[in-house]
Amino acid sequence: MKSICVFCGSSWGRRKEYEEAAIALSSEIARRGYTLVYGGSSVGLMGACADAAIAAGGEVIGILPHALKRKEIDHHGLTELILVDSMNERKTRMVELSDGFISLPGGVGTMDELFEVWTWAMLGWHDKPSALMNIDGYYDDLIRFLDKTAEEEFVKQPHRDMLIVDSDPVSVLDRMEAYQPPKDIAKWIKRESQT
Repeated sequence: MKSICVFCGSSWGRRKEYEEAAIALSSEIARRGYTLVYGGSSVGLMGACADAAIAAGGEVIGILPHALKRKEIDHHGLTELILVDSMNERKTRMVELSDGFISLPGGVGTMDELFEVWTWAMLGWHDKPSALMNIDGYYDDLIRFLDKTAEEEFVKQPHRDMLIVDSDPVSVLDRMEAYQPPKDIAKWIKRESQT
Protein backbone atom coordinates (compact mmCIF):
# COMPACT_ATOMS: atom_id res chain seq x y z
CA MET A 1 0.00 0.00 0.00
CA LYS A 2 1.12 3.51 -0.78
CA SER A 3 -1.90 5.63 0.11
CA ILE A 4 -4.80 5.45 2.57
CA CYS A 5 -8.05 7.37 2.18
CA VAL A 6 -9.73 8.52 5.39
CA PHE A 7 -13.44 9.32 5.44
CA CYS A 8 -14.62 11.32 8.45
CA GLY A 9 -16.74 14.20 9.66
CA SER A 10 -16.29 17.82 8.68
CA SER A 11 -17.57 18.47 12.21
CA TRP A 12 -15.77 17.64 15.45
CA GLY A 13 -18.47 15.55 17.12
CA ARG A 14 -19.24 15.69 20.83
CA ARG A 15 -16.29 13.70 22.16
CA LYS A 16 -12.62 14.64 22.30
CA GLU A 17 -11.83 10.95 21.62
CA TYR A 18 -12.89 11.39 17.99
CA GLU A 19 -10.30 14.10 17.39
CA GLU A 20 -7.67 12.10 19.28
CA ALA A 21 -8.38 9.08 17.06
CA ALA A 22 -8.16 11.20 13.89
CA ILE A 23 -4.79 12.56 14.99
CA ALA A 24 -3.44 9.15 16.03
CA LEU A 25 -4.56 7.44 12.82
CA SER A 26 -3.24 10.14 10.50
CA SER A 27 0.06 10.32 12.36
CA GLU A 28 0.45 6.55 12.00
CA ILE A 29 -0.39 6.72 8.29
CA ALA A 30 2.39 9.29 7.84
CA ARG A 31 4.80 7.36 10.07
CA ARG A 32 4.40 4.31 7.80
CA GLY A 33 5.22 6.43 4.76
CA TYR A 34 1.74 6.34 3.25
CA THR A 35 0.08 9.30 1.60
CA LEU A 36 -3.13 10.43 3.28
CA VAL A 37 -5.99 10.98 0.84
CA TYR A 38 -9.05 12.76 2.21
CA GLY A 39 -11.79 15.28 1.42
CA GLY A 40 -9.62 18.43 1.36
CA SER A 41 -11.32 20.34 4.17
CA SER A 42 -9.68 22.37 6.92
CA VAL A 43 -12.53 21.90 9.40
CA GLY A 44 -13.65 19.22 11.86
CA LEU A 45 -12.07 15.78 11.96
CA MET A 46 -11.06 16.21 8.32
CA GLY A 47 -8.86 19.16 9.22
CA ALA A 48 -7.46 17.29 12.22
CA CYS A 49 -6.45 14.38 9.99
CA ALA A 50 -4.66 16.61 7.51
CA ASP A 51 -2.91 18.65 10.21
CA ALA A 52 -1.68 15.53 12.01
CA ALA A 53 -0.31 13.87 8.88
CA ILE A 54 1.43 17.08 7.82
CA ALA A 55 2.90 17.52 11.31
CA ALA A 56 4.25 13.95 11.12
CA GLY A 57 5.99 14.74 7.81
CA GLY A 58 3.49 12.94 5.60
CA GLU A 59 2.11 13.77 2.19
CA VAL A 60 -1.56 14.75 2.09
CA ILE A 61 -3.81 14.91 -0.96
CA GLY A 62 -7.18 16.59 -0.58
CA ILE A 63 -10.03 16.20 -3.05
CA LEU A 64 -12.64 18.92 -2.82
CA PRO A 65 -15.59 20.00 -4.98
CA HIS A 66 -15.38 23.58 -6.31
CA ALA A 67 -18.63 24.39 -4.50
CA LEU A 68 -17.01 23.66 -1.12
CA LYS A 69 -13.88 25.63 -1.96
CA ARG A 70 -16.10 28.64 -2.54
CA LYS A 71 -17.25 28.25 1.07
CA GLU A 72 -13.58 28.74 2.06
CA ILE A 73 -13.17 25.45 3.89
CA ASP A 74 -10.25 24.14 1.83
CA HIS A 75 -6.99 23.32 3.59
CA HIS A 76 -4.10 25.53 2.47
CA GLY A 77 -1.20 23.38 3.70
CA LEU A 78 -1.68 20.22 1.65
CA THR A 79 0.82 18.51 -0.61
CA GLU A 80 -1.85 18.69 -3.31
CA LEU A 81 -5.45 19.91 -3.51
CA ILE A 82 -7.47 18.44 -6.38
CA LEU A 83 -10.63 20.37 -7.25
CA VAL A 84 -13.51 18.45 -8.82
CA ASP A 85 -16.98 19.30 -10.09
CA SER A 86 -19.14 16.94 -8.00
CA MET A 87 -19.29 14.67 -4.99
CA ASN A 88 -19.40 11.66 -7.31
CA GLU A 89 -16.19 12.78 -9.00
CA ARG A 90 -14.65 13.32 -5.56
CA LYS A 91 -15.36 9.69 -4.56
CA THR A 92 -14.11 8.36 -7.88
CA ARG A 93 -10.81 10.24 -7.51
CA MET A 94 -10.46 9.02 -3.91
CA VAL A 95 -10.81 5.41 -5.07
CA GLU A 96 -8.35 5.94 -7.94
CA LEU A 97 -5.70 7.47 -5.67
CA SER A 98 -6.05 5.16 -2.66
CA ASP A 99 -5.02 1.61 -1.79
CA GLY A 100 -7.39 1.33 1.17
CA PHE A 101 -10.14 3.20 3.01
CA ILE A 102 -10.75 3.93 6.70
CA SER A 103 -13.91 5.51 8.07
CA LEU A 104 -13.61 7.46 11.30
CA PRO A 105 -16.70 8.87 13.04
CA GLY A 106 -18.76 11.10 10.78
CA GLY A 107 -22.22 11.74 9.50
CA VAL A 108 -24.21 10.95 6.38
CA GLY A 109 -21.40 11.93 3.99
CA THR A 110 -19.00 9.54 5.72
CA MET A 111 -21.58 6.76 5.49
CA ASP A 112 -22.12 7.47 1.80
CA GLU A 113 -18.38 7.16 1.14
CA LEU A 114 -17.98 4.02 3.26
CA PHE A 115 -20.88 2.17 1.67
CA GLU A 116 -20.01 3.13 -1.89
CA VAL A 117 -16.41 1.90 -1.77
CA TRP A 118 -17.43 -1.24 0.12
CA THR A 119 -20.18 -1.97 -2.41
CA TRP A 120 -17.71 -1.56 -5.28
CA ALA A 121 -15.45 -4.12 -3.56
CA MET A 122 -18.36 -6.56 -3.16
CA LEU A 123 -19.04 -6.22 -6.87
CA GLY A 124 -15.40 -6.94 -7.65
CA TRP A 125 -14.74 -3.48 -9.08
CA HIS A 126 -11.69 -3.15 -6.82
CA ASP A 127 -9.93 -5.36 -4.26
CA LYS A 128 -8.91 -2.68 -1.75
CA PRO A 129 -9.62 -3.04 1.98
CA SER A 130 -12.15 -0.92 3.86
CA ALA A 131 -12.13 -0.40 7.61
CA LEU A 132 -14.45 1.11 10.18
CA MET A 133 -12.80 2.78 13.18
CA ASN A 134 -15.25 2.25 16.02
CA ILE A 135 -14.13 4.98 18.41
CA ASP A 136 -15.73 4.98 21.85
CA GLY A 137 -18.56 2.77 20.57
CA TYR A 138 -19.66 5.32 17.95
CA TYR A 139 -20.44 2.64 15.37
CA ASP A 140 -21.82 -0.06 17.72
CA ASP A 141 -25.38 0.23 16.38
CA LEU A 142 -24.19 0.26 12.77
CA ILE A 143 -22.07 -2.84 13.36
CA ARG A 144 -25.11 -4.65 14.80
CA PHE A 145 -27.11 -3.62 11.73
CA LEU A 146 -24.38 -4.84 9.36
CA ASP A 147 -24.30 -8.19 11.17
CA LYS A 148 -28.09 -8.34 10.75
CA THR A 149 -27.78 -7.85 6.98
CA ALA A 150 -25.75 -11.07 6.84
CA GLU A 151 -28.00 -12.93 9.29
CA GLU A 152 -31.04 -12.05 7.17
CA GLU A 153 -29.17 -13.00 3.95
CA PHE A 154 -29.18 -9.65 2.24
CA VAL A 155 -25.37 -9.70 2.37
CA LYS A 156 -23.21 -12.81 2.14
CA GLN A 157 -21.10 -13.42 5.25
CA PRO A 158 -17.78 -13.23 3.34
CA HIS A 159 -18.85 -9.82 2.02
CA ARG A 160 -19.81 -8.70 5.52
CA ASP A 161 -16.42 -9.92 6.75
CA MET A 162 -14.63 -7.77 4.17
CA LEU A 163 -15.21 -4.70 6.35
CA ILE A 164 -12.47 -4.51 8.98
CA VAL A 165 -13.73 -3.18 12.32
CA ASP A 166 -11.17 -1.90 14.82
CA SER A 167 -10.56 0.91 17.27
CA ASP A 168 -6.76 1.07 17.28
CA PRO A 169 -4.83 2.91 14.52
CA VAL A 170 -1.82 0.56 14.57
CA SER A 171 -3.97 -2.56 14.54
CA VAL A 172 -6.29 -1.33 11.79
CA LEU A 173 -3.38 -0.51 9.49
CA ASP A 174 -1.73 -3.87 10.24
CA ARG A 175 -4.97 -5.62 9.33
CA MET A 176 -5.33 -3.61 6.13
CA GLU A 177 -1.77 -4.50 5.11
CA ALA A 178 -2.59 -8.20 5.62
CA TYR A 179 -6.01 -8.00 3.90
CA GLN A 180 -6.87 -10.63 1.31
CA PRO A 181 -10.10 -10.06 -0.64
CA PRO A 182 -12.51 -12.98 -0.90
CA LYS A 183 -12.28 -14.92 -4.14
CA ASP A 184 -15.03 -15.99 -6.53
CA ILE A 185 -18.04 -15.07 -4.41
CA ALA A 186 -21.17 -14.17 -6.33
CA LYS A 187 -22.86 -11.06 -4.97
CA TRP A 188 -26.40 -12.40 -5.20
CA ILE A 189 -28.01 -14.80 -2.73
CA LYS A 190 -30.47 -17.33 -4.14
CA ARG A 191 -33.37 -18.80 -2.25
CA GLU A 192 -33.07 -22.40 -1.17
CA SER A 193 -35.98 -23.24 -3.48
CA GLN A 194 -34.39 -21.63 -6.53
CA THR A 195 -32.32 -23.72 -8.91
